[in-house]
Amino acid sequence: MTPADVTTTAAALPRAWDSHELAQVGPARVKVLRMNELPLAPEAHHTDETLLVMAGEMRLTLDGRAVTMRAGELCVIPAGTTHAVESGSHGTLLLVEIPDEGDG
Repeated sequence: MTPADVTTTAAALPRAWDSHELAQVGPARVKVLRMNELPLAPEAHHTDETLLVMAGEMRLTLDGRAVTMRAGELCVIPAGTTHAVESGSHGTLLLVEIPDEGDG
């Protein structure tokens, strides 16, 4: 496999918050996306989700608690945890997830 430049890949994405799959490891998908200051509605998943901020800052609400993640910080969101992205999140995000049943 050829190494992927995560930051360049995220910057080249046509729309913010649209992820691009970099790899699949077993059932887990490794994705990158570009954050653009806009919030995202609350959601929860049936499986854990791992977030790694590569550049910038991510502002989350996790089960009603405010959390700010900066470049180099990683957070595992347990299955069933309601989380939302708050305004001001920007930069590059790497995420690892096992898709919910029915996701393509």
